[in-house]
Amino acid sequence: MNDPTWVSILPPLLAIGLAIASRQVFLSLAGGLWLGWSILHNWNFGSGLMRTVESTAEVFGDTGNAMVIMFTLVMGALIATISASGGVTGFVTALERRKWVTGGRGAQLLAWVIGVIIFIESNLTVLVAGSVSRPLFDRYRRSREKLAYVIDSTSAPICILIPLNAWGAYNLRLLAESGVPEGDTLGIFARSILFNFYAFAAVLLVLAVILFKLDWGPMKRAEARAAKGEVLWPDSTPMMDEGVLAPEEEAPIPARAANMIVPIVVLVAMMPVVLWLTRTEVRQFGNGSMAVLCASLAGLAAAWILLLLQKAYKVDDLVRIALRGAGGLVPLAVILMLALALGGVTRELGTGDYVAGLARDVLSPAVFLPLVFVVSAAIAFSIGSSWGTFGIMIPIIVPAAAGLDLDLAPFLAAALSGGIFGDHCSPISDTTIISSMAAATDHVDHVRTQLPYALVGAVVATVCFAAVGVFL
Repeated sequence: MNDPTWVSILPPLLAIGLAIASRQVFLSLAGGLWLGWSILHNWNFGSGLMRTVESTAEVFGDTGNAMVIMFTLVMGALIATISASGGVTGFVTALERRKWVTGGRGAQLLAWVIGVIIFIESNLTVLVAGSVSRPLFDRYRRSREKLAYVIDSTSAPICILIPLNAWGAYNLRLLAESGVPEGDTLGIFARSILFNFYAFAAVLLVLAVILFKLDWGPMKRAEARAAKGEVLWPDSTPMMDEGVLAPEEEAPIPARAANMIVPIVVLVAMMPVVLWLTRTEVRQFGNGSMAVLCASLAGLAAAWILLLLQKAYKVDDLVRIALRGAGGLVPLAVILMLALALGGVTRELGTGDYVAGLARDVLSPAVFLPLVFVVSAAIAFSIGSSWGTFGIMIPIIVPAAAGLDLDLAPFLAAALSGGIFGDHCSPISDTTIISSMAAATDHVDHVRTQLPYALVGAVVATVCFAAVGVFL
């Protein structure tokens, strides 16, 4: 749309509202997508439906999108293979034997530590932390909603604080394209880290929740349910097929922690290697989508090699296990496909531009700085993408800060913080969806239990940005 209006926010709002009210994520995303294309076709719902089908198929035409969806299926294969190898059981047993994890608090701290130290890519963080910690949460009767909150709060908030990963590379490129000299981009991004209040608030708040058992609202009820031995609510639907989590038969070899640790170490180590190998003039820090996919394939290959060397399974068995695992994550792949398609129609509608335009005339730094945070959050919540929000907001705040003769770093931080917060809360965010999947919990339950904590972090961030704005 050449001149986006309030109508442009209807499709994401419909998807979000339906997801919360009906708990049917697939139909909610499809409904928002259908409405978006119908609006673009002059409210012709027949043409909108045809374009909905076409645009969903076009998601695979983008190499990055296709690799993210392939990564999801490969991770399903890897999780199933590690589970069938007895690796998770061996790792959990090793932790308990060494008394590193002896209760629910230790299980939560383990998930938090993994989320902090694996900072290369957010989806990788949640999948590794979820796969390792989920058996411990179940054993010590901690809710899977709490696990989803812990891993979601230490994925994107940690990744955005590190300049030398796929997130940093993307934002450095956006700064350069917005007029910041190439030599200044890294320095500005590094200084903005100090002002990224929501990211710090999210990471530290979840640590406080673990240490001091700060459970309230829906999370408190979920924890009380889990304490009774009830893994999920009776009407809940976990985002991952439980068949992926439990092998069809016992591993034919002793449970060894190495069968889980080695594939994950290979997976994590391959990320920076592939990022380095895929560097170009456009992508100075490499291709993040390619790195994630290649790293997950390397982890799967390492798991297969280990099991073949131990004569645990034949190749035919490993193929069967991998396909079963990939099949278990097909629902997630479909949701990602629909979420990516919905992101495409919101760009066509100019949803982000419309929301961002509401703040362009506000000039006082004490108001403008927190407003950048709020507007970024609204965009990210509406489109379900922090990266999409960065792409909208950074080209706006760079000239705005220059026109006001103000330091760009706090404004960049406000845009990045807002994008993380909105993405953290949005039911249509891929990071939120994958966190639900990695924890094997109901997606709407995850959104409901996490939201109160995210709002606390947002209030802290808003106050901090207002205080910084006073002194600019």
